[in-house]
Amino acid sequence: MRVLKKTIPHLFLMAYLLIILYPFLFVLFSSVKTDNQAIASNPFGLPSSIIFDNYMNAWVNAKISTFFFNSLYIGVLSACLSILFAAMLAFAVTRMRYNRISAVVFQLILLGMLIPNNSLLLPIYGMMRNLNVLDTHMALILPYVANAIPFSVIILAAFMRSIPGEIEEAAVMDGLGSAGMFFRVMLPLTVPAIVTVFIINFLGNWNEFLLANYFLSKEELRTLPVGMVGFRDAYNTNYAQMSAGIVFSVLPVMIIYAVLQEKIIEGVTAGSVKG
Repeated sequence: MRVLKKTIPHLFLMAYLLIILYPFLFVLFSSVKTDNQAIASNPFGLPSSIIFDNYMNAWVNAKISTFFFNSLYIGVLSACLSILFAAMLAFAVTRMRYNRISAVVFQLILLGMLIPNNSLLLPIYGMMRNLNVLDTHMALILPYVANAIPFSVIILAAFMRSIPGEIEEAAVMDGLGSAGMFFRVMLPLTVPAIVTVFIINFLGNWNEFLLANYFLSKEELRTLPVGMVGFRDAYNTNYAQMSAGIVFSVLPVMIIYAVLQEKIIEGVTAGSVKG
C-alpha cells in the first residue's frame, strides 16, 4: 500500500509533465520539418527528415536575430535597473527605520500592485510622448522598470527583514555608512532573492507584447514577441519558420531556469525559512 501511495502521485506528475511539454515538442518537431505541407499532412508526428534551414531562414531572412537581441537588451537592462531601484527602496524601508514614514511608503508600494497594467496604457503613452521617447527603446525600458518595482520591493524587503540586525551592527563598528552597508553587505546577502526577482522581471519583459507593439513602429527596434507577428501576412503563414522562431524565443528562458534553478528556489523560500 505504501508503494502504491507513492507511485500514484508520481504517475499524475508524469502525466502532467507530458501535457505541459507536448506543445513545446510539437513546435520543436515542426521547426525541423520541410514546409507547411509536411506539417499539415502529419502535424503531430515525428519529422521524416530533419531540416535546419528553417532556423537559418528565420534568424536571417525574418530578422529574428534583430528582434532577439532587442528583446535581450531591453529585458536585461530593465530587469537590472528595476532591481537596483527596488533594492535601494527595500533597504530604506526595512533597515533604515523611519517608523511611520517607512510604513506609509511600503503601503504605497503595495498599492502600486493593485492597478492593472492594461489600464495604464494611455497614461503611459502620454508620458512617453511628452518625454519624446516614442519609437526608441527608452519607451519600453522606463515603463518596464517602473512596473517591476512594486513586486521587486516586496520580495526583496521580505528577504532583507530576515537578515539579522547584528550584521548591521558589525558593519557600523567597521565604519561603514549607509551606502557602504547597502552595496558591500546587504546586496551580497540578498543575491538569492535578487536572482529570483531578476528572472521574474526578465521573463515579464521578454514576453511583453502590448507596449512593444504600440510604442515602437520602426522594424529595427521591435522586440521578439512583436517580430513574431511578421511571420503572418494576409496570404500565407510559414509555420515551419514560425516554429523555429518560437524555439529561439524559448531558449533563453530554458537556459536561465537550467542554470539558476537552485537560486530561484532559494530566493523564493529563504525569506520564509529564516527569521
